[in-house]
Amino acid sequence: MQSQTLESLADARNYHVWLASLARPYLGDDPIELGSGLGDYAERWLADGLPRITVTDIDPPRLALLTEKFADDLRVTVQGIDILGRPAGNHSSLVAFNVLEHIEDHIGALRAAHTLVRPGGTVVMLVPAFQFAMGRFDRMVGHVRRYTVKSLATAMTDAGLRVEKAHYLNMPGLAAWFVGMRLFRMTPGDGPLVRVWDNYVIPVARRLEDGRRPPFGQSVFAVARVPGPGPAEGEQGAAPKWPTDPA
Repeated sequence: MQSQTLESLADARNYHVWLASLARPYLGDDPIELGSGLGDYAERWLADGLPRITVTDIDPPRLALLTEKFADDLRVTVQGIDILGRPAGNHSSLVAFNVLEHIEDHIGALRAAHTLVRPGGTVVMLVPAFQFAMGRFDRMVGHVRRYTVKSLATAMTDAGLRVEKAHYLNMPGLAAWFVGMRLFRMTPGDGPLVRVWDNYVIPVARRLEDGRRPPFGQSVFAVARVPGPGPAEGEQGAAPKWPTDPA
C-alpha cells in the first residue's frame, strides 16, 4: 500500500519541489535520508547541487528499486539500516519525510542522529499534522501517530536534540485531507483532482506561507541540531516559540 501510494502521487511535482526546497538549506554536504521510498527527493536535491547522499529503506522492494535507480550514480550510497539499532555514520544531516510517524519508538529513532550525524549537524523532519485527522488511510499505511508542532519539538528535545525551528505547512491541505481521507475515506491517487490541486492550490499556498509560520497545516516541518560544534553552537538565544496548537 505504501509503495502504491508513493507511485500514485509521483506526479504532484509542485508539492514535491516545495517540500524538497524546505529541507535543502539544512542538508549540508553528506546527508542520509531515512525511508527514501522512490528516491524522488534525493533526485531533486542532487539536481540542486547536493554533492552526495545516502538513501535508505527497510522495505526490500523499495531498497531494490533504489539500488537499481542509483546504480550508476557515484554520488549516491544505498543502505538498508535499522534506525533503532544505533547505526553509525558521520553524515552532515539526517532527513526524513513522512517516516517518523510510522515508528513506534520515535524518540529512539531520533536519538539515532547522535551516532549517524556529526556533532553540530542537523535533523530535518516532515510529519503529518493533528491526531484528529487520523483516519482509515493513516492506519492502512502504518501511521502510529500524527503530530503537532509542540509534540514533534518535544520528541526532538527528549531525544537530546536542540530544536531550531518547527512550524506547520500547507494550510489548505489539512482541510482537504480531513474531508477526503477522514470523512469520505478516500485513498490518495493521481488523477485530475490531484493535478488541479498541485497546479493551482499548491503554488498559492507556497507563496502565502513563504517566510511565515501558519497556525495550522497538513504537515509539521522541523529542524533540530545534534549538540556539538556547529554553526549555532554557543548561540543559545531565546527559546523557540511555537504557534499555539488549535484545540
